[in-house]
Amino acid sequence: MKKVHIISFLIIAIGITVLISAIGDLSKYGDFEYASVTGRKTKVVGELAKDQEIVYDPMKDPNYFSFYIRDENKVLKKVIRRAPKPQDFELSEKIVVTGKLVGDTFEASDILMKCPSKYKNEEIATKS
Repeated sequence: MKKVHIISFLIIAIGITVLISAIGDLSKYGDFEYASVTGRKTKVVGELAKDQEIVYDPMKDPNYFSFYIRDENKVLKKVIRRAPKPQDFELSEKIVVTGKLVGDTFEASDILMKCPSKYKNEEIATKS
């Protein structure tokens, strides 16, 4: 075999390995029930439960942040993220948490927030 063939084979093998690992890491959208049944990484869309406690004390532990969300089926769960609290978290309309359900707590590896537009009232005023 020539060196070109060997190098080409290695590049193709590495590409296939990367694709397989990426496919295995994909998470699906679902609710807390889906996350509990599958036990896999899941994206849960919900609303922040503003009547529940939000815990973040950077002096005590800057990498511990917990809060409660209600999924689209109105199921309330505690979410823990081992990272600092995102800025303007309390202003978010919808929250997408990515992670796994461990016991009765959702361990989030990522948080995506949909915040209201600061121009929302101005847009309504200009359309009238």
